[in-house]
Amino acid sequence: MADTPRLDVPRGRTRGLGSFLRLNPDAVGRFAESIARFLGTGRFLAVQTIIVIVWIALNVFAVSLRWDPYPFILLNLAFSTQAAYAAPLILLAQNRQADRDRVQAEEDRARAASVRADTEYLARELASLRVAVGELATRDFIRSELSRLAGDDDDAEKREKKRKKREREEAEARGGAAS
Repeated sequence: MADTPRLDVPRGRTRGLGSFLRLNPDAVGRFAESIARFLGTGRFLAVQTIIVIVWIALNVFAVSLRWDPYPFILLNLAFSTQAAYAAPLILLAQNRQADRDRVQAEEDRARAASVRADTEYLARELASLRVAVGELATRDFIRSELSRLAGDDDDAEKREKKRKKREREEAEARGGAAS
């Protein structure tokens, strides 16, 4: 029982292949992304096409330089090696991009939640202001009261004019009856 290692205590440093190959994951990821970015360009395709054409031309037409005869096994091996290294590098670059996308999505969700909370707060504040303003005189109420008062004043002026006109007519009628 005393010989078994405790699980709550970290092991001491061991010297092995893992400690020898300690690579910075970010540096490896940046390298993989740069390779994947280059492999996806037209320049890479053009260079690779030119190399293949030159390779085949030299092996078919230059009899003295034939290092890879017709089935082009060495060329096939080069393509296989390229694919064997390119695929994991591309997958690593895609994984890093997926991680970045995940972080961006989490930040977007957090920002959306914050904006939603702010919007709900402002809506509550606006509702409380509407309730408070409902107890005060609103612009429409003031306009209607002013219009009503202006209408009352116009009516009073009309009545006053009618009264004066009647008095004049009565005074003329009395004065015309006296003459």
